[in-house]
Amino acid sequence: MRHKEILQWLHERGTMRVSDMALELNVSAITIRRDVDALSKRGLLTRVHGGAVLPEPRGQRMTVVSDGPTVVSGTGGRELVLGLIVPAADYYFPEVIKGAREAAAERGIRLVLGISQYDPEEERAQARRMLEDGIHGLLITPCGPVGAQSWPAELDVPCVLIERHPDDDAWGAERVVTDHAYGARIAVRHLVDRDRELISLILREDSPHSDLILEGYRGGLAAVGMTASESSVFRLPSPSTDPAERERRLTEFADKAAKDLLEAVIVHNDHDAIVVLQRLRARGVDIPGAVAIVAYDDEVAALADIPLTAVAPPKRAVGAAAVDLIVRRLIDPERPTHRLAILPELNVRASSAQE
Repeated sequence: MRHKEILQWLHERGTMRVSDMALELNVSAITIRRDVDALSKRGLLTRVHGGAVLPEPRGQRMTVVSDGPTVVSGTGGRELVLGLIVPAADYYFPEVIKGAREAAAERGIRLVLGISQYDPEEERAQARRMLEDGIHGLLITPCGPVGAQSWPAELDVPCVLIERHPDDDAWGAERVVTDHAYGARIAVRHLVDRDRELISLILREDSPHSDLILEGYRGGLAAVGMTASESSVFRLPSPSTDPAERERRLTEFADKAAKDLLEAVIVHNDHDAIVVLQRLRARGVDIPGAVAIVAYDDEVAALADIPLTAVAPPKRAVGAAAVDLIVRRLIDPERPTHRLAILPELNVRASSAQE
């Protein structure tokens, strides 16, 4: 009887979540999973992560082209839908969105976008709405405290994290990230190659990438036999959090630069790098003669009055890879967990040009 009801549900709705069916029939999720396994062996449905779909007509299957991109060719008449939730659409994430959108379009997948505006409650509300609307998988950049970013593990659809490393890693999240530590290391190497030894680092306190950039900065200096002192690292509050303390730290940095106590600086992010450039020029500090500057993010670095050398995270590639990862998970729910770290590049401009 349960088998008949499961198949009727699928014929009426196209997809079925194990949790929904268990609630409908008042049985455990384990029982429904066993039913799904039995029906799958008979070829009456197709198992997917967290549920089932009707089997696709012969010749219309989700397939992977081994020597090329993942291709979705037909879904039995049902549109494959992915949700994408990011914190913002005005800095960093537009290129991530564009990469995901292009990768989804190539595969005939519909992509639904949500912007959380760095509000954890809004983020979860958007995820709930997407699930109710029947998405097949979720791509997400969780916001809020790092230790609270593992909640997508509770979802009944596959999930891929974008640009996040949650502390609670017990659920084995699949993710696609930029190797930000590598980005900081190549920035250090670039400055050392230009005979800069006194290299400082300016970080945004509110950035989830700050610790990784600090790790790469320290590692980059260590690789050339140099040591990062605590006094060489400046952590800036965001302009809206503590403007007085932010101003104090910027002034402290500019004072050191004016006194020839540093020769170069890596600044995360672009906005702060432009502020630093303006402060130093106002003090009469020659850029790049006295102080070379490398920005991190490369969103608007090229638009500074002295174009800024910048580490450029592969944002569009991250978005595209996240789509590819989740599609492969939908095709093969039993495949090993994958985590991708994509290397950023350094775009050299006038702020660190060789004198």
